[in-house]
Amino acid sequence: MPEAPKALKIAVFIDLENLAIGVRESRLSKFDFERVLKRLVEKGDVVVKRAYADWRHFEDYKRPLHEHAIELIEMPGSKITGKNSADIKMVCDALELSFTKPHIDAFALISGDSDFSPLVSKLRENNKHIIGIGVKRSTSPLLVDNCDEFIYYDDLVERKTRRKLAGAEGIPQKKREAFEQLLEAARALLRENRELYGSLVKDTMKRLQPQFNEEYHGYGSFHELLEDAQKHKLITLRRDERSGTYVIRDVHSKGS
Repeated sequence: MPEAPKALKIAVFIDLENLAIGVRESRLSKFDFERVLKRLVEKGDVVVKRAYADWRHFEDYKRPLHEHAIELIEMPGSKITGKNSADIKMVCDALELSFTKPHIDAFALISGDSDFSPLVSKLRENNKHIIGIGVKRSTSPLLVDNCDEFIYYDDLVERKTRRKLAGAEGIPQKKREAFEQLLEAARALLRENRELYGSLVKDTMKRLQPQFNEEYHGYGSFHELLEDAQKHKLITLRRDERSGTYVIRDVHSKGS
């Protein structure tokens, strides 16, 4: 039985102008960075976050970007020299990171601009996994086809927030919260076609909710939390024959 794979180390590069235009043309509410970062955290550890723009023209985006610890790269005069100057800076920075930070094995390019297709190709040559994210209306099919995977922001907006636990009236609140976080992490891993090793599930829970601690919810260990969730018929467990640790075999619909 193979061990649980390690989480991706992800660098996020945001083409803010392309996003702002796409959101406006699609008549969506202002871009929700938390929703996008939460989706990426399901895939791995986000270790670099940068956004590129002439910020004089996008003042209303600066606060939410700062709140999510996203580094703002200033590209003054893009209206004069053309948006291509911001694109070139973003390309140069991504390539430099690719060569100088070998521990980063995935790049998330948040843009729909086909001009980034050569960058995607070069990063893939360097054995980097490429995740594209963009608004459907402003995303080029050429960019979509060139990425390893592509997520449409429109679909993230439509996705429901964390589902409440059905039939949980008799479960204490702290335990109910732990079960909801457990099921959210398990479903996130299932979306990624991952084997639900207990250690991987816990790591995902901590990425989604960094403050998670099973002791706060009344458990002496994460194994106890898994066993209690099985007792409440939320999951079915099996033992990994080699390591002896728990693996979630099934996630049941009670938490839907």
